[in-house]
Amino acid sequence: MRIEAPSLPRGAAWWIANSRQDKAPLAAPDYSALEDRELAALATRGREPAFRELLTRYERPVFSLVYRMVRDRTLAEDLAQEAFIRAFNAIGSYKPSYKFSNWILKIANNHTIDHLRKRKLDTVSIHGSPHATTDEQISQTRVVVESRDENPHEYVEHRELGDQIEQAIGDLREEYRTAILLRHVEGYAYEEIADIMEVPLGTVKTYLHRARGELKKSLAHLAS
Repeated sequence: MRIEAPSLPRGAAWWIANSRQDKAPLAAPDYSALEDRELAALATRGREPAFRELLTRYERPVFSLVYRMVRDRTLAEDLAQEAFIRAFNAIGSYKPSYKFSNWILKIANNHTIDHLRKRKLDTVSIHGSPHATTDEQISQTRVVVESRDENPHEYVEHRELGDQIEQAIGDLREEYRTAILLRHVEGYAYEEIADIMEVPLGTVKTYLHRARGELKKSLAHLAS
């Protein structure tokens, strides 16, 4: 799913146009064939195609993570764009030894968490964003608990179950919710979650353990 916005985040085009450019640029390389760390190095030198290639590679995963956190398409677009601008402005601080995907997702996650804390939004929709306008958007932004082979009665039961899971996830503190979404919805490994959340590996395991414990307690009545 692409962000329905200009090819660059709002403000990024201006930033690139006014950033420092090499006085004597070298012959243009095939940017699509370069590794992330090479693109980041070129972006640090003000190469606009490097910024564009990084945006192309990561606009979808960044938007997906933010969208799952806030469940509002317009808000997710704004937050994702702001995250890219922050990342591009700080590109000089990126360390090549660090995985770029984790670095950009960390910036996006931190920015989204800051917004959630300020706005105190605590809704996580298991059925997809109410702002999703296509089946694909709904599918990509929901936690699936129903089976394609279920009958209508089972479907209703699973929808009711989904509502209760939605409420339980929404009641989690932000750090726990992020860890649960990254692990069980986005499918990231523990080490990647630690990088993205910028916390020790042990802290991620603690977050997940406590989040699962709270969810188990909140949903205990479902097992009775």
